[in-house]
Amino acid sequence: MRGGKSAKWVVGAIVVAMAATACGGNDSKSDGKGGAAFRLGITEPVSIDPVNAQESEGTLVARNLFTGLYDVNLDGTLKPKLAVSGTPNDKGDEWTFEIKKDTKFSNGEPVNAEAFIRGWTRAAAKSSASDVAYHMNGIDGFKDLNTGKSDKFSGLTAAGEYTLKVKLSAPDFEFNKKTAHSVFSPMPKVAGAGDNKTFNDAPIGNGPFKMDGSWQHNQKINLVRNDDYGLDKAKLSRVEISILNPSSSSNLEYKGFESGQFDWARMPTPQLPVAKAKYDGQGEWLKLDSSGVNYLLLFTTESQMKSADARKAVSYAIDRAEIAKGVYQGLQEPATSLLPPTFKDVYKPDVCSSCVKQDKAKAKEYADKAGLKPGDTLDFGYNTGAGHEEWVQAVAKQVEDVLGLKVKLNGLPFKEALAKQQEKGTNGIWRAAWSADYPTADNFLSPLLSTSGINPDASGKALGDNRGRYSNPKFDEMLVKARETKDPAERAKIYQDAEKLAIDEDQALIPLWKRTQYRLANTKKYDGVKMDFFEDPNLAEISPK
Repeated sequence: MRGGKSAKWVVGAIVVAMAATACGGNDSKSDGKGGAAFRLGITEPVSIDPVNAQESEGTLVARNLFTGLYDVNLDGTLKPKLAVSGTPNDKGDEWTFEIKKDTKFSNGEPVNAEAFIRGWTRAAAKSSASDVAYHMNGIDGFKDLNTGKSDKFSGLTAAGEYTLKVKLSAPDFEFNKKTAHSVFSPMPKVAGAGDNKTFNDAPIGNGPFKMDGSWQHNQKINLVRNDDYGLDKAKLSRVEISILNPSSSSNLEYKGFESGQFDWARMPTPQLPVAKAKYDGQGEWLKLDSSGVNYLLLFTTESQMKSADARKAVSYAIDRAEIAKGVYQGLQEPATSLLPPTFKDVYKPDVCSSCVKQDKAKAKEYADKAGLKPGDTLDFGYNTGAGHEEWVQAVAKQVEDVLGLKVKLNGLPFKEALAKQQEKGTNGIWRAAWSADYPTADNFLSPLLSTSGINPDASGKALGDNRGRYSNPKFDEMLVKARETKDPAERAKIYQDAEKLAIDEDQALIPLWKRTQYRLANTKKYDGVKMDFFEDPNLAEISPK
């Protein structure tokens, strides 16, 4: 998820902390209804409207404002929400979803099949310019709608008020899993077009929470419980989200937790051992081996990383174990594959040969084959204010020491970093991380590595999540074959072969570390506080003590 992590792009390599807009705190801040407000901090999102919610910060808000067909359990299984059932035909190119009756948006509009068609059409429309609409590109008629040739989504029909039929352009026996992404949210009529700024800043949803006023950009977003929610109602009456300065000191979110300003905190890398020692014994330290990966994004169409040999040279030059032990103090493990261990049906260790162990001789051998010479400059981009500086500098030094390259560090705030990655002509390597939005290998392989995941506009800007612009027709064909394979075991084998091609043979990305996540949570005031599948606090399930 941008994700993603999109599956979504995520701000932090492990975890992220930024400077608060106000220091200090108040343990007893009231929600105005006699209860405490649950407080946390994020950076400025790209969007909180599902039409374009794309990174970890925006999707946190969108998922609490809207409820779709499915959610995802921590173990990666689907959790039905508004889907009473989801059934494919024998070929796998048509799905029928029966929708829970008699739920509504917070303005009273009904949530039915037409509401889902409205929401999906809105996101896919050309005028929305959505960076996450590509998750729908398997639905028949997506291309015509997304390019402006049509204003209708031909693959979507309502076969009754609460029956949604989805015709796909090609078979996909895992399509139901994709609908757990927030872009598949239903929409009320009042939403209008995707570029409706009034709605973008104050979305009216059908989720466990609703907006309290509008998004105050670079300041705050406040949520209150939706008492008309059609499923299990939230126990918190209010959530206060501070929007923090991404360029400030990366330890102030942690300090905000210590001072009582926040009830949930992410931490900069150097503070992890200290925080664990202080809070683990108090039950306020949370750990999750999440469905994600930290990696280096490689711009494969530009000169520096155009050849697989150049990309392998950089990968072999990195000593992941040393950085995991030194910078991360043993709290992270090296990754040798793109797909995470939590995806037990497809995960295989050591898929990436160049990731298993630093090999200086091979690094130099591949550099020679690629024409990389000592003294050449390698651009290395990363997002600032998120605790990445230590490991980025360590990787840069290893590459310089082994290959003799001059590594130029280019740090930008997260929002600007994402925009820079989209530009045609961006060169070198970039810090990246991906966290799953739905539990399938396709959620990693397709967005990050398929040709369709580039989704360039007329200017060449990459609107999809394949920012490195890797393209291999054989890889694309393997993804198509996997989707149309009904047997789960056979499908998993095809995905494994596709990962091997892209990550080992072509070195399209460089895996670095698994995504073990750590958080601090105020369990003295709240019960049931956990990280969910998306690495976010499970706001709808938290209850005051």
